[in-house]
Amino acid sequence: MHSLSNLIVATGVGAVTIVLLLGLINMLRGGSPNGSQKLMRWRVGLQFAVIVIIMGILWLRG
Repeated sequence: MHSLSNLIVATGVGAVTIVLLLGLINMLRGGSPNGSQKLMRWRVGLQFAVIVIIMGILWLRG
């Protein structure tokens, strides 16, 4: 159970990191501001989801 929950959290954190990097790369290359804004909104949503997942796992572990 602990291994699975650790994998889920690590995957979520990795997804947040990838979206963050994609948004930064787009912004630094002078890409579409709308695209960069959309990626940053996705990052915030993913961060919220990962925090909810972490809190749920901590609650289940007691």
